Amino acid sequence: MLSMAQARLLQLEAQGLLQPLRRRARRSDVVAAIERMRLLQIDTIHVVARSPYLVLYGRLGNYPATWLDDALAQGRLAECWAHEACFVSAADVAFHRGGHDRRMHHWAHRNAARMHREQRKDMDALLAGIRVSGPVRAADFVRKEGAAKPGWWAWKPEKRWLEAWFALGELMVARRENFQRVYDLADNVLAGLDPPFDASAAELPVAELRRRFIIDSVRALGVTPAGWIADYFRLRPKVTDRELAPLLAGGELLCVPVQGWSTPGYVHRDHAEALERARAGRLRATHTTLLSPFDPLVWDRARALAMFDFEYSIECYTPAAKRRYGYFVLPILHRGRLVGRLDAKAHRGDGVFEIKALFLETGIEPDARLVSALARAILDAARWHGTPDVRLVRTRPVSLAKPLRAALKQSEAHE
Repeated sequence: MLSMAQARLLQLEAQGLLQPLRRRARRSDVVAAIERMRLLQIDTIHVVARSPYLVLYGRLGNYPATWLDDALAQGRLAECWAHEACFVSAADVAFHRGGHDRRMHHWAHRNAARMHREQRKDMDALLAGIRVSGPVRAADFVRKEGAAKPGWWAWKPEKRWLEAWFALGELMVARRENFQRVYDLADNVLAGLDPPFDASAAELPVAELRRRFIIDSVRALGVTPAGWIADYFRLRPKVTDRELAPLLAGGELLCVPVQGWSTPGYVHRDHAEALERARAGRLRATHTTLLSPFDPLVWDRARALAMFDFEYSIECYTPAAKRRYGYFVLPILHRGRLVGRLDAKAHRGDGVFEIKALFLETGIEPDARLVSALARAILDAARWHGTPDVRLVRTRPVSLAKPLRAALKQSEAHE
């Protein structure tokens, strides 16, 4: 039986978060990290680095964020709807373009199909125009005078149509310019993928695609009960122990009891060695870093609570007066545990990394080792953001503020 602590270590190992990278990051590490996670969720909020860049930072450390954009433009990655809007490796794109009927349970596909039914003439005209004129951005379409101002829910019609065609698979993202999508015909983008697009994979039966996503989810999660698997790729219906029985019989998955779980835990056979190391107490967590709210480790809030005893919700969509912690709060990973959260804002023009508040979890003692690791992680993240001047406003507990400020100064002095 695995203890819960051992199960956490196995999940961190699978996600690439157990230990920091022991060398300087390379361009190839961007695609490798996404292949390890199986996908990388996209979000546009940028009070600190946008989520996909931050997720990679948690695994790669100080790397040039442009490497992600370059990999997309070079066809090493592609964008698609998976968990949500995500980057996936070029080798996996075909699986996400197959089984269209299977994808219709996802809200993005349902909304896109409804929009096409209701606005077919305009959407078809837009697509025909792209066939003639080539790649476009939403910004290439001028908002009509008197129309609503831009905002989350105030997209101009052309933006909605572009996104609908993207969800329906007729358009793909050729590249990004200042994080704005540049849309092109799917055939053009697929022709530039590296490795080349495998059309046969897109034609696999729906049942075989589901099997693929189940196996990939278990591999990405390290160890998981059946109930957590479906969320990773938004599968429906939920995955059951009965459905997993043939994968166990075939040796693709291993079964392991986990302390506190009433149902079996599943491990991909690729992690057999890591499983034995976990059982033997030879997996060691040494990494301290800041995570994105959309990191695969924490995006399933029920899983984060069960695995790490970390109750977490993103509050950027919550009215300010009702927020407990802040607008875009980053979980803090320290040596195998989620020990706190940090409400930060990167003031890029001023070079300031503002920590509006830092909260430690109940029961976490701010001893010297933790304080030093926090200071190092914060300074590293601030410098990667291009905002090296760290300003700490408040902490909980209040007693953490003084030693943390001192540790920040000491770490700066040692540079």
